[in-house]
Amino acid sequence: MPTGTIVITEDEERTPSEKVVIYARVSSSEHKSNLETQADRLAAYCAAKGWQVQRVIKEVGSGVNDSRDKLLKLLADTSITVIVVEHKDRLTRFGFNYISTLLESQGRRIEVVNLAGNSKEGLLGSSPRLFIRFVRVSMGNVEPSERPNRLLHSWRKMAMQLVEQHIIKP
Repeated sequence: MPTGTIVITEDEERTPSEKVVIYARVSSSEHKSNLETQADRLAAYCAAKGWQVQRVIKEVGSGVNDSRDKLLKLLADTSITVIVVEHKDRLTRFGFNYISTLLESQGRRIEVVNLAGNSKEGLLGSSPRLFIRFVRVSMGNVEPSERPNRLLHSWRKMAMQLVEQHIIKP
């Protein structure tokens, strides 16, 4: 209005507030103390943004393991609108963009607090250690006679994911 008066009508739709959940993960129980400090840093970040955190989910498990119960439940809960993680690799080592795209299609998103260390160079710099862990997880319950075939299959799968994420060229 020209007088500077603002009119608010009762039936005006308001956007629902965001439901924020913190997800912290470490790869092994040896790093459990880091799990607490990671969660604390994320809580401080959310407080600084003025977000009210609904839940803090802490999980111990490998980033290449796609059967982490707490993460799967978190992703399946469509009422959660924002998932806050410290680094992309705290959510998953591979396929982050797939998960992010799917969540965005549902009106949800992932907030990555610290983008440092998420570069291609960072991932490639840790690739020997990452590959050894990947092989250990892949070979867990495999009969010794089947390990060469399983290893080859796992290596191809990992290489395809790296190509799809434009980390390496085919």
